Amino acid sequence: MDIDQNVLQGLLDNNSRFRMLYEEHILFEKKLSEYEKKGFLSPHEELEKNKVKKLKLAGKDEMERILNAVTA
Repeated sequence: MDIDQNVLQGLLDNNSRFRMLYEEHILFEKKLSEYEKKGFLSPHEELEKNKVKKLKLAGKDEMERILNAVTA
């Protein structure tokens, strides 16, 4: 997501839903990074990794909808 830093900061300061999604997105990235560092994932870990990927993508989609509404 290529976004102007002023627009991003404005959304983070003034839109609690966007801020929550943004913070979750960062946490999901960290979790995925941890899974990627492991050489082998158990079936349970693989399921959790896929769940985190889906949640991250859904959050990103919602952030993009909010951004498009603000910049339209």
